[in-house]
Amino acid sequence: MPQGACWAHDHHSSPLRSLHDRPHRLVLTDLSAAVLARLVAQKQCSSLEVVDAYIARCERAVALGALVLPAFDEARREARHLDERLARGDRAGPLHGVPLTVKDWIEVAGLPCLAGDEARRGVICREDASAVARLREAGGVVLGKSAVLPDTAVYGRVSHPRGAHLSPGGSSSGEAVLVATHCSPLGLGSDSGGSIRQPAAFCGVFGLKPTSGRVPLTGHVPRINPLADPRTVIGPLARSVEDLELALHVVAGEDGRDASVVPAHLGRASEVRVEALRVAFFDAFAGEDGETRVSEDASRVTRSAAAALAHLGCEVVEAAPPNLGAAMRLTRQYWARPESASWDEWEPDGRSTLTADEVERHLFEWDRFRREVLRFMESVDVVLTPVTRGGAVRHGEDEGGIDFTAPWSLTGQPAVVVPFGETRDSRPLGVQIVARSWREDGALAVARLLEQARLPAARG
Repeated sequence: MPQGACWAHDHHSSPLRSLHDRPHRLVLTDLSAAVLARLVAQKQCSSLEVVDAYIARCERAVALGALVLPAFDEARREARHLDERLARGDRAGPLHGVPLTVKDWIEVAGLPCLAGDEARRGVICREDASAVARLREAGGVVLGKSAVLPDTAVYGRVSHPRGAHLSPGGSSSGEAVLVATHCSPLGLGSDSGGSIRQPAAFCGVFGLKPTSGRVPLTGHVPRINPLADPRTVIGPLARSVEDLELALHVVAGEDGRDASVVPAHLGRASEVRVEALRVAFFDAFAGEDGETRVSEDASRVTRSAAAALAHLGCEVVEAAPPNLGAAMRLTRQYWARPESASWDEWEPDGRSTLTADEVERHLFEWDRFRREVLRFMESVDVVLTPVTRGGAVRHGEDEGGIDFTAPWSLTGQPAVVVPFGETRDSRPLGVQIVARSWREDGALAVARLLEQARLPAARG
């Protein structure tokens, strides 16, 4: 049997309900994380077979520049160990035997965490970030770490799946490329203003920014002080909504080290009555420097998604929160404040360009912005928007900003990106689904509707 393939039969216990009665050869790298986990659990293929298939794929795709710190030997050792456990009837968890990759701003024991600094290459992490530790405890197998940002001196250039001339977006650039090219079924990234969502949209994959305070930031580099920066979150990228939800339920919850994590209930998308949801959508808003608009293609795809939700029974209205144009000014003011490189000592990475009074005013206006959006969300359950102004651009060109993603980082609300069409020249486009805080289940439920509704018409 070719490497990376296995046989499965269609019976009631099969994870692949669409198979016919005869056996089928499955290409393991084409399957979702959830399906791979079910195949391994049913012993239709081994953890090692799955890991080897993805390693072979990564080795053939090395020119993409996405996987910068491979851990293939360790991955194979872990896969063998998981197979031995399963043979004894001991399943590690819902990701038993599933490969995954991690953005190189998140610590993985046994590997460096460069975080864009070549001087850190010789510093080996002694423990996993909390989110990575939970993925491993659930049976996930780390293949390695991915490049941060599309083109840097430390990582080099990361090629877009549709062509080396295109940027994959950032900063979770490598993760989006690895998932899109089937080099990884599941990626772990981070997002402060759009760093999961932009590359997910550019590369045509699913991405989730959880509610701020849902997933511990312990082990993120640079260190995040949640009091000073409640925008940054850790979240998954995948090729299905099911995989996003699976990963979220593994990594969410208190770790006893990140004081910002709230023990809030995490619901299931399957339990949400989507027909009762009220959806607001918009593809333009008044900015402080003029109207913020998207390309004709991005507008078409957003409106197609809104029409699909209306057809599926949601109440859909065209409306936007007030004062969205303040989001970019507030974000730029945040960037003007220094951060500490250490959790334990104040080690500023620069000098603030804001006075003390300006910092206080910035925090006041940030809080006012959050309250304005909260009032808007009282009348709707989810918001549907574009993710970016258009599709992926050439390396070095303006990537279109974070106008549609930054507002929800400032409010801390969860957001899911769903690939929902293409530009007329075949570059992927996505839409963003934003829910109320702590209602990832609502965002994922709507994302699942759109995942099922994706039609050729959405491609123009």
